[in-house]
Amino acid sequence: MKKDPYDHEGRYKRWRKVVEKTGIPNISKYNSDLILQYLEDMEYGYNVSKSSSKGGRSYIRLNTLRQKLIFFAKKFKELYGCDKITDVTELQLCQFFVKMSKGIIKRVDGKPYICAGYYVKNFKAFWHWFMKINKKQGIKIKEITEDLDSTQTKPKWVYLTEDQVKLLCQNATYKYRVLIMFLFDSGIRSPTELINIKVSDFYNDFKELCIRDEVSKTFGRRIKLMICSELIKGYVESQGFKENDPIFDISPKKTNQYLRRLALRILGDKESPAGQKYSDLTMYDFRHISTCYWLPRYKSESALKFRFGWKKSDKIHYYSEMLGMRDTINEEDMLVDVTKTEIEKRLMQSENEKDILKERVQSLESQMQKMLQLVNKAVFVVQENGRDL
Repeated sequence: MKKDPYDHEGRYKRWRKVVEKTGIPNISKYNSDLILQYLEDMEYGYNVSKSSSKGGRSYIRLNTLRQKLIFFAKKFKELYGCDKITDVTELQLCQFFVKMSKGIIKRVDGKPYICAGYYVKNFKAFWHWFMKINKKQGIKIKEITEDLDSTQTKPKWVYLTEDQVKLLCQNATYKYRVLIMFLFDSGIRSPTELINIKVSDFYNDFKELCIRDEVSKTFGRRIKLMICSELIKGYVESQGFKENDPIFDISPKKTNQYLRRLALRILGDKESPAGQKYSDLTMYDFRHISTCYWLPRYKSESALKFRFGWKKSDKIHYYSEMLGMRDTINEEDMLVDVTKTEIEKRLMQSENEKDILKERVQSLESQMQKMLQLVNKAVFVVQENGRDL
């Protein structure tokens, strides 16, 4: 059974059980009923838009949707007096999301929203569902989201070089040293894939790792561990783990707290090349770091995507931003195919001429040997005849 480190399923089901009896608190009954209807449809993949992926939504997604829609219901009431989330106008929507992106509308803690585009994406999904369910009843609902900018700003992250990763390992406790090198080598999704890895998932004397289909976000895969295999093997033996024991039975929150303290102590509080401070290091950052390490080492894009469980090539740039890359072009790369072919032909011709010349030299040497033998024989005969006289 797949472990859920943040208990997304449990949290959603407990919340749903309560609000189905009492309604969602602090919003109107209309909004509560509509949001619950929307979430139920999304849970089963019903009434999704044509452009959306089919099938039921994950509990992670359902929790995100409920949080965002309750937020919209409260904000539209506060700012525009809308008791119904669907009464918001096209102009009000545009103003709302622009103010959010500019930091005029702030979070509860007074900080600006990091990615207004993600909120736009969630509202668009809801509105297109609302249009579809009304269309089935013969009611046409206006499309009010087409002018909204859903561009998402990429979050900052912590970039580490190979030497910095090794420096952290040298100063970490044994358990975290193993974890850091495993994350760096495998590039595994953490914590979702990480905490579901068992001893039985390792093959070929811990040189290969199988990330099973049921624990992967995208697809199962078997990858080679080129850096940490001996470290993992020693850790498993020292801990006395059995076949079905998890390797990293950890608390994501506590683990990230440890990594932040370690990074602050060893690397300081300055900003990394990817924009985030070293002191903000988390397990998730190691997926980025691992991508940067393996990108220049893999010869094919498809092989790199397989290692990290990606289906689309844009993930490569998203996770690496080309940090750590170097220019590897050389003189040979400057030769176009035609030039290389011509040079290869000339080299082949030269080799053939060399072989012919070698054969001629060998033939001449053979002839000279025969002539020398004849000369020696003639000299011998002359000498013998002289003695007889």
